[in-house]
Amino acid sequence: MPRNRAFSEPECSAEYSADYSVSLPSDPEHGVGRTHEVTVRSSGPCLCLPRFMRLTFAPESLENLYQTYFRRQRHETLLVLVVFAALFDCYVLIMCAVVYTADKLAPALAAVAGLVAHVLLFILCKYRLLPERVARRFLPYVLWILILAQIFCYLGLNFSRSPEASDTVGWQAFFIFSFFITLPLRLAPIVLITAISCGVHTLVLGVTVAQQQQDNLDEGTLLRQILSNVAIYLCAITVGTMSYYMADRKHRKAFLEARQSLEVKLNLEEQSQQQPPSRSPSLRMATQQVPILSILFADIVGFTQLSSSCSAQELVKLLNELFARFDKLAAKYHQLRIKILGDCYYCICGLPEYREDHAVCSIMMGLAMVEAISYVREKTKTAVDMRVGVHSGTVLGGVLGQKRWQYDVWSTDVTVANKMEAGGIPGRVHISQSTMDCLKGEFEVEPGEGGSRCEYLKEKGIITYLVVVPKQPLRNGINGVKLSLTSSHGGSPPLVNTKERNGSLSLACTSPEEPEEPDARVRGTLESGEDDGEAVNPSFPNPRRRLRLRDLAERVMDASQNEQELNKLLNEALLERESIQALKGQSTFRLSMRFIDPEMETRYSVEKEKQSGAAFSCSCVVLFFTALVEVFIDPWLVANYVTFVVGEILLLILTLCSLAAIFPRVFPKKLVAFSTWIDRTRWARNTWAMAAIIIVTMADIVDMLSCWQDHGGPGNGTVGLPRPGGCGEQPKYYSYIALLALVATIMLVQVSHMVKLTLMVLITGAASAVNIYAWEHIFDQYDHRRGQQSMSSLVPSKYSMTAMIFIVMLSFYYFSRHVEKLARTLFLWKIDVHDQKERVYEMRRWNEALVTNMLPEHVARHFLGSKKRDEELYSQSYDEIGVMFASLPNFADFYTEESINNGGIECLRFLNEIISDFDALLDEPQFRCITKIKTIGSTYMAASGVTPDANANGYSSKKETLSDKERWQHLADLADFALAMKVTLMNINYQSFNNFMLRIGKFGSMNKGAVLAGVIGARKPHYDIWGNTVNVASRMESTGVMGNIQVVEETHLILKEYGFRFVRRGAIYVKGKGELLTFFLKGREKQGSFVNGSSVTLPHQVVDSS
Repeated sequence: MPRNRAFSEPECSAEYSADYSVSLPSDPEHGVGRTHEVTVRSSGPCLCLPRFMRLTFAPESLENLYQTYFRRQRHETLLVLVVFAALFDCYVLIMCAVVYTADKLAPALAAVAGLVAHVLLFILCKYRLLPERVARRFLPYVLWILILAQIFCYLGLNFSRSPEASDTVGWQAFFIFSFFITLPLRLAPIVLITAISCGVHTLVLGVTVAQQQQDNLDEGTLLRQILSNVAIYLCAITVGTMSYYMADRKHRKAFLEARQSLEVKLNLEEQSQQQPPSRSPSLRMATQQVPILSILFADIVGFTQLSSSCSAQELVKLLNELFARFDKLAAKYHQLRIKILGDCYYCICGLPEYREDHAVCSIMMGLAMVEAISYVREKTKTAVDMRVGVHSGTVLGGVLGQKRWQYDVWSTDVTVANKMEAGGIPGRVHISQSTMDCLKGEFEVEPGEGGSRCEYLKEKGIITYLVVVPKQPLRNGINGVKLSLTSSHGGSPPLVNTKERNGSLSLACTSPEEPEEPDARVRGTLESGEDDGEAVNPSFPNPRRRLRLRDLAERVMDASQNEQELNKLLNEALLERESIQALKGQSTFRLSMRFIDPEMETRYSVEKEKQSGAAFSCSCVVLFFTALVEVFIDPWLVANYVTFVVGEILLLILTLCSLAAIFPRVFPKKLVAFSTWIDRTRWARNTWAMAAIIIVTMADIVDMLSCWQDHGGPGNGTVGLPRPGGCGEQPKYYSYIALLALVATIMLVQVSHMVKLTLMVLITGAASAVNIYAWEHIFDQYDHRRGQQSMSSLVPSKYSMTAMIFIVMLSFYYFSRHVEKLARTLFLWKIDVHDQKERVYEMRRWNEALVTNMLPEHVARHFLGSKKRDEELYSQSYDEIGVMFASLPNFADFYTEESINNGGIECLRFLNEIISDFDALLDEPQFRCITKIKTIGSTYMAASGVTPDANANGYSSKKETLSDKERWQHLADLADFALAMKVTLMNINYQSFNNFMLRIGKFGSMNKGAVLAGVIGARKPHYDIWGNTVNVASRMESTGVMGNIQVVEETHLILKEYGFRFVRRGAIYVKGKGELLTFFLKGREKQGSFVNGSSVTLPHQVVDSS
């Protein structure tokens, strides 16, 4: 589906674009992230509308869901139509009761029967007692037929003796318009049933009048009356169609907001899942002392052989999938992964919640890891294995430094656990005596003799054991649950699936302990129909069930790829929102419907409504059709033409002023500013609306008074007979015109129901005054003419027309309250979506700060904003890179866990100050290309040349166009950084009266693909680098001398060109490398020169005074 444009407020396009798409972003400001596209196409089955008004959602499933939502929203308005019909029955009963005769019994009984039917329908609809399918498919048509029957009963039983073509036309027009604003149907069926109603009504009236008045039938008068009826019906249908279109737009906008709200919820949960443990950026250190727990170190033996058998990218994928499997095992056995140190996996049990069986869980974890690696060994044909060490003790947990935050634990017991792994045996779990004491006999063990393989364990006199793999489930298990390492299905499904695709290896996310079943929990919930003890029908979820973010998160992956699943989630979100609609009523006053919160009322009052122009255009349409009706009734009445021209001009001015704010590019700036002021000022907006209705009303009143002057007003001195074919012969039509003015009133938007009530009372009062007083003689003459044919049993027309207008006014006021209630509810929903978007934006901004502190900025951008698949893992190889390790060897002597140091916390606090000062150096401009990788205990690891355009080191030019000095500028910067670290530590020592010294190893490589950088882990991403360069740099640190920076000859040759001073150390033995010639870097002989021409004197530099 093509993306046309993305924006954060879909309603902006939903109001006035004919063909648009909505991309709902995770980030409301940036429009990035996982999006679901909604296209609104200008097509549809309703050909009665212009093309720009025929809107449907794409895909079709979304349109069907919207229609279901629209019908549910119109369920309440269907009750409004039932109330309209009941008020009509009351009107008929009043008309029969006022002038009661024997022939009024039949219409009275028909009205009573209709009233009972409507009350019954109201109860059935209000309390949803009818089956949903019946209510959706048949109830609207049943109500239409019932209303149509009521009108014809009233027409046939009351006016059968002397029918006129104007009888019940007003009621017919009233219900025609009501069908458009209340029936829960699509527009095409509504237009069809209204056309049928009007056609049948017009045909019945025409045939009946022609038959009853065969002797003295005036065909011209009858034709003009029929045309007037058609004009009134067309006005009701036209305005009704516009009303339906406006309501459809509003509901589509609300639907899009609901969909966006769902997107926001899903993205909010995504942001929450992406967010690491909350740590304030301003927090210098966060530590906690933890009681006894178990610490597990697991190292991959034979990793070098494994890495040599696959490419760099395949190695990252292999490690990621293997460690992802370890993470799943860690979740199963209640472990908290702390760090991934190269090929070493490091976790603890007992955090964040303490467990009595922490030792058992850790050993089960170790045994599972050993079994998992056996499948890797079998499938890759390499001698890889796991060496696992477990020790139990106390730790200090927390976060150190300002950059690359990673939760870590420190203590002497952590060191012991590390040595337990180093002194272990491949394929076995090596445990200490303290761990053995916590097992309480759960496992069989055998002597471990760790001291024979590790000097540290021998010096400390730590007794060790090797765990024997249990053949039977544990006696007590974990919290009493029996556990076994073998599959319950008898066989162990493979962990690694190898596919010979360019020699690549692929790990499947399955294990012998935990067979993978995607979305099993979701399917189980849907199939069982249970959620928190409540039955849930998957086809029509319980509307009272609250959607929890956890539930949404479990289904987000399916929802992002399966439109049907997303629509299910959207339907549930809509149902949830509708179910709490009644609660929203508590935030408004009952009578005025204003918000109790003045600030909320102010926000609602300045809310811009883009349909105001369409509402004013309805007044123009009403005035046009009223003028047309008056032309058919009395084409010689000059006042009609004058009021039409003047009124239309004034209404067009009002309409253009309301449209200027919506289309600012079309109108002058001053007019746009004036229009915006009207939209945002409540009293000005109300005045503008009142002016439009007053124009329509005054046009009708002026025409009526002009007709009164022409047919017997006080200026004539006598009461004369109406002019043949004049307006005095058909006075009812002017009351129908007043009814159309009421229709124009309720079409106003952004006007409160109290203002509408005031305008409708004005219209009703003016029309009633003219009917009863000014037009008294005209109506009396009209009734007298009809009275010649036995019409004396009817209520005088001046009163019946006034009562009709009054009943219509009450009906429309009831509808206006309903519309305002809906508008305020939609406004609250919109505010809720806006608040959610703000929370997502704040969460994203917070996550970006956190993730950027955990990952390099260019790597963080790769992950933030969209869900990456396994094949989209971040990996990058570098040809020219510098790596540095800087350790504090004498910090181990400084660290003690005595009470004077608060159990070691004060020692870590001091280490945090040192690391934070090192991190602060990275904010200096000259160190922009240096990236902190991680801290390992008291060792600081950094690299240069891993930023974007790594080999060009931040320059836009390609590597081939750079000189050697430009290419290796980043390595010189890394050397400056190492020297600056020494100066920083010297200042710390001076202020704290300590004598810490750095031991730094540094290496720069020019080998092809010398270093691989990548991210391992999805939930807790860990950025690291691997390769020979890293290994050599690490050896340079471990074999170095405190207070010195040791480099190999290759690095010495590169840095010598930048003016660095070296002292030759000589050849030393390096494990795995043999004899290497090394040098100590002492400083610079001159100012640091940078490629961009800037010169910065660093503390370690000696300025040449010559």
